[in-house]
Amino acid sequence: MKRLLLSLLVASSAFAQNDLKPLRAGIIGLDTSHVPAFTKLFNKGETTGELAGIQVTTGYTGGTDMPASKDRKEKFTQQLRDMGVEIVPTISELLAKVDVVLLESVDGRIHLQEAREIFKAGKPVFIDKPVAGTLAEAIAIFELAKKSNVKVWSSSSSRFGADLIAMKANPEIGDILSVTTWGPCSYQDGTPDLFFYAIHGIESLFALMGTGCETVSRTKGPVTDQVTGVWKDGRVGTYRGIVKGKSEFGALVFGSAGVRQGAKTISYEALCRQIGTFFRTGTPPVSEAETIEIFTFMEAADESLRQGGKPVALADVLAKAKEEAAKMLK
Repeated sequence: MKRLLLSLLVASSAFAQNDLKPLRAGIIGLDTSHVPAFTKLFNKGETTGELAGIQVTTGYTGGTDMPASKDRKEKFTQQLRDMGVEIVPTISELLAKVDVVLLESVDGRIHLQEAREIFKAGKPVFIDKPVAGTLAEAIAIFELAKKSNVKVWSSSSSRFGADLIAMKANPEIGDILSVTTWGPCSYQDGTPDLFFYAIHGIESLFALMGTGCETVSRTKGPVTDQVTGVWKDGRVGTYRGIVKGKSEFGALVFGSAGVRQGAKTISYEALCRQIGTFFRTGTPPVSEAETIEIFTFMEAADESLRQGGKPVALADVLAKAKEEAAKMLK
């Protein structure tokens, strides 16, 4: 919460000093519903605030054989054409025409190769969820960004819902002692189970609990996919993936002063305002360390499942992934 408020204060100062210098934004990967939704928000013509002066001007369709990509990319590409966005045939052509980048490819397996090209051009970039196709690739992306001196961050929109943010600072809850979040849970072949859609609820869990998770255990069934983490201070956080039945987002927070339920809202606009602030200030609202821990949590959950639900240490999963990432960077 404090980081979020500081980000907004810095942004306000930067906006005043910069008087909203126009920024041309390019979108790489036109195969998710986020693409037209984000474009509408940035291009609606605000003259003040976090979205002002940032215009989506160029898009690159991209895509892979993942059904979520190949079955939708033409539809979303056409929607951008209808909004007046220029569609170019290569990433390099897009990078030559824009100041900032949104990497939106729905298939996280290609984010590393796309990010390599973006970083060479030195463009600041927001990478939509999942940041990569594996934890090792996520680590490699952040390491490459640092070597290239490029600002980058990634997040789900779930952490920026107004009711979730309010829960973090609610005196009727007090200190947060435990959290259960839930949301729709579907899977995509080729990536760890929780990367594709469960990430929304897991991002909310970390937004409320903070970092410091040490072990993860998981139970997966045809109706529910449940992951429980134990934090270093003894607190327990749980994600309940709704595989079957009525699905919605939410959180139940147990605090030193009270118990509250909420956080049903996922706000694209709140996320885009954070992206706009980042493009103006260069300050990511979510740290690399937190993003890496979230993805370690999800890969550790897969390992727990392979071990029959036994608790798995995040430190062990992270160490192995760092070794794999180092090989990718050679």
